[in-house]
Amino acid sequence: MQAMIDRSSFFNLYSHGFARVAVAVPANRVADPAYNAAQTVSMMAEASQAGAALVVFPELGLSGYTCDDLFHQQALLDACEAALAQVVQASVDLPVATVVGLPLRVDQRLFNCAAVVQRGQILGVVPKTYLPNYAEFYEARQFNPAAATTVTEIELLRQPVPFGSEIVFEAQDLPLLKFHVEICEDVWVPIPPSSYAALAGATVLVNLSASNITVGKVDYRHRLVNIQSARCLSAYLYSSAGIGESTTDLAWDGQALIYENGDLLAESERFSYRSHMITADVDLERLAHERMRQTSFGHSVSQHAHHIERFRHVRFELGLQCEERLPLKREVQRFPYVPTDSKRKDERCNEVYNIQVQALVQRLSAAGIKKLVIGVSGGLDSTHALLVCAKAMDLLGLPRTNILGYTMPGFATSGRTLAQAIRLMEAVACSAQQIDIRPSCEQMLKDLGHPFADGKPVYDVTFENVQAGERTSHLFRLANFHHGIVVGTGDLSELALGWCTYGVGDHMSHYNVNASVPKTLIKHLVRWVADTKQVGEQGSGVLQDILDTEISPELVPGSTDKEPSQSTEATIGPYELQDFNLFHVLRYGFAPSKVAFLAHHAWHDAEVGGWPEGPGVLRNAYGIAEIKKNLRIFLHRFFTISQFKRTCVPNSPKVGSGGSLSPRGDWRAPSDAAATLWLAELDTVPDSD
Repeated sequence: MQAMIDRSSFFNLYSHGFARVAVAVPANRVADPAYNAAQTVSMMAEASQAGAALVVFPELGLSGYTCDDLFHQQALLDACEAALAQVVQASVDLPVATVVGLPLRVDQRLFNCAAVVQRGQILGVVPKTYLPNYAEFYEARQFNPAAATTVTEIELLRQPVPFGSEIVFEAQDLPLLKFHVEICEDVWVPIPPSSYAALAGATVLVNLSASNITVGKVDYRHRLVNIQSARCLSAYLYSSAGIGESTTDLAWDGQALIYENGDLLAESERFSYRSHMITADVDLERLAHERMRQTSFGHSVSQHAHHIERFRHVRFELGLQCEERLPLKREVQRFPYVPTDSKRKDERCNEVYNIQVQALVQRLSAAGIKKLVIGVSGGLDSTHALLVCAKAMDLLGLPRTNILGYTMPGFATSGRTLAQAIRLMEAVACSAQQIDIRPSCEQMLKDLGHPFADGKPVYDVTFENVQAGERTSHLFRLANFHHGIVVGTGDLSELALGWCTYGVGDHMSHYNVNASVPKTLIKHLVRWVADTKQVGEQGSGVLQDILDTEISPELVPGSTDKEPSQSTEATIGPYELQDFNLFHVLRYGFAPSKVAFLAHHAWHDAEVGGWPEGPGVLRNAYGIAEIKKNLRIFLHRFFTISQFKRTCVPNSPKVGSGGSLSPRGDWRAPSDAAATLWLAELDTVPDSD
C-alpha cells in the first residue's frame, strides 16, 4: 500500500475504512525482560502476518507487572531498555504499530510507561496518569504519575522521543486510524484520559493493563470498556496480564477485549497457560460517521477545548503490504434489523410491540376515538398491524370488535390470501367484512377511458393504482362513517423503495403503526407470535400460512386465482438484501461500494440456519454480481424516485435505532435529487467474485 490505502482492491478490508487490530497476551516471566521481549517479538510477527495495523501488549509486559521493589534495581531497568531495543529492532520490517509496557527512568524518577514502536522507531512514550495505591495495589511505592514530569521529550535508545500522556498517534496512510494510549487504572477513574483523547480525534483507545482477577471483576471490566467505547464513539482495546505473573498474593486471567462503540468484537480465553492473541476488524468509518452524526460529540469538543489543545499528534506511515484479498474477520449480520440471539427474541419482540401499541393507544386516547379501521389483505404487513390493533384494544379495555377489519378482493386477489384474511380476522376476533372493489374499480377505469373497461387485458400502472386507491378510499370513508381512524399497514422497506401508491393509496392512513418496521422484522415478529401461540392454535396456523405466502401486491391477474400471481421481490429485489442495503445507507451513510463489500461478506455463502428464517432452513447466497444488481435497484428507487412519497407520510412511531424515513424524524431529503453520485460510486464495484 502506498501513501493511501488502494481502494481499487475491493475485496480488501482496508479499502473500506476498516483496520485490523490485535491484543496480545504473551506468557511471561517476572523480571526476565529478554524472555518477555522474545515472546513479544514473536507475537508482533504473528499480528503482522494476520494483517493487523496495531497490536497491544499488557502493562509492564517487558518486565512483568509483579516485580514490586525489583523495579528499583538498576539491572532490571537496564534489561528492560535492552528488551525494548529488541522489540524496536524486530519492528523494522513489520508494518504493524506495537504498544508495549515497561518501566522507564526519566529525570531520576520512575514511570510506568507504554512505548509505541513502529518500523524501527519509537513513536512516543506514554506514562501512566493514575497510580492505584489501595487494596492490593502499591504502585505509588515505585512509580510517579504522569503529572510528575516536566518534560515533553526524552532520549531513549539514542532517539528523541515524544513523552507524555496527551499524545494521539496518527497513521497517515490510514487517516482514520488515530489511537491514544492509557494504562490500566486510567480507565477506572471518573474522567479517563481517553475521554479527552477521543475529543482530540482518537478513534481507537488503547489500554495496557495488568489487572489481577478476583470474583466478579471480569464482568466489571466488560462494563467499563463497553461504556467507555460507547461514550467516546471509539474502539477500545484492553489487555491484561496472564500466565507467568507472580501469584504470591494475586491471580491473573489474561483477559483481552476489543469493543467498538459499545459492541464486543472479540474476547480472549481466560486462564490460558500459553500465549494468546485476539484480532478484530474495527470499522473506523462507522466511528467517524457516528461522531459526525451525533452533534453533541462536537459540542463536547468545544466545551473542553482547553484540554484538547494540549494534545500532540504524532504522525507515521504504516506501509501496510496487504494481499489483494483480505476478507473481514468480523460478523456482519445478514438481518441487521432482526435479533440473531434466540434467547433475546421474546424481549425484543415485546419491545417492538409495546412501542407500536403504546403509540396507537396514545393516538386513540388523545383523539377520543374508540374504533379502528384496517384493510386486511392476508399478507404480512396488514397481519402485523392487525395484531398491534388487537393488543391496543385490550390495553384500552375495549372489545376487539371495535377493530373494523375489511378484506377487499380485487381483480388479482388469490383464493389463498382471501381465505387467510378471513381466518386471521376470525382468530383475532375483530369485526370482519368483505367488500368487492371490482365494481367501483371498473367504474373508475371506465371514467378514465382505460382499455380494460372495454374488455382488453391492459394491466398497466393505472390499472394497479386504481385498485390500491379504491381500497384506501373505502377505508377512509368507512372511518368517517364509523367515527374511527384508518390504521396504515405499509412498512419501512416499502417506503424506502417507493413500493406504495401515493396519495389516496396504501401510502396514506390516519396513523401507520408499521412505518419504521422493515419487512424482515415484520416477518420475524409474525413468526414469533405464531411460535408463542399468542392468538391460539388456530391463529398460529394461519400466521404460518401467511409467512409461507409469496409477497405480492396482487394487482395483476395471472393464470390462476389460487395463488398470488405477482412477485414483489421479482421487481424490487429480495427484501433480505434490500433491508440490508437500507440499514447501512440510512443508519451509517456508507458508500455503495462499502455496502456491497459488507453484503458480500454476509451473504456470499449459503448456510443452514435457524432463527429468523426458521429451523433447518437453507439461507440464500448472493455473489457480488447479484448484490450489485439489487443495490443498483435500491439506490435508484431510494434516492431518485421515492423521496416525494416520504415527504408526505402519516404520523407513525419510530421503533428502532436503525432509523425511520419520516421527514419529521430521521430523514430529511430533497424530493428532486438524483442518484447519480451513488450509482457512479457503485460502478467501482467488480462484476464478479
